[in-house]
Amino acid sequence: MSRITTITNETANTEQKELLDAIQSQLGMVPNFLKVFANSPAALRAFLGLHGIANEGSLEPQTRERIALALAQQNACEYCVSAHTAIGRKTGLSGDEMTENRAGKSQDAKAAIAVKLALSLAEHTGEITTAELIDAREAGFTDADIVEIITHVGLNILTNILGKASRLEIDFPKVALKVAA
Repeated sequence: MSRITTITNETANTEQKELLDAIQSQLGMVPNFLKVFANSPAALRAFLGLHGIANEGSLEPQTRERIALALAQQNACEYCVSAHTAIGRKTGLSGDEMTENRAGKSQDAKAAIAVKLALSLAEHTGEITTAELIDAREAGFTDADIVEIITHVGLNILTNILGKASRLEIDFPKVALKVAA
């Protein structure tokens, strides 16, 4: 059971219900992390707005999911690992690729640079090296792409923290965290 109230249609006020209904109509479901976000309609609108805008960027959906999987594993958020495994499958990522992503790697050379940069950004709270930026540029990432990687790191850290703080009930096929070797 979640440690923070999970808002449902039965418990929602008018504003919360409108937001949940809009999510339901778009996704066909309302994931539990969004039901927790719904405690604050302002926070939910902010997340949905930034998420929607970030997904309009130049990063491929697969690369966004690779980053999400790597960060969910690094931040030990089982809810997020489970959710992004399901979403990653929908974007065409293979099981082997997602295993690599969770280990901070990728079978795709360019995507591997994005995953490595994302993990470094999170681990060092933005204090990345010039060499890491050069590696990203040499892999073909523009400054716009790099800013988008940074944005996705922020979004994923936010959801990882929300998932862990609330101890969300996993409403995707459950994927266990890997134990560090």
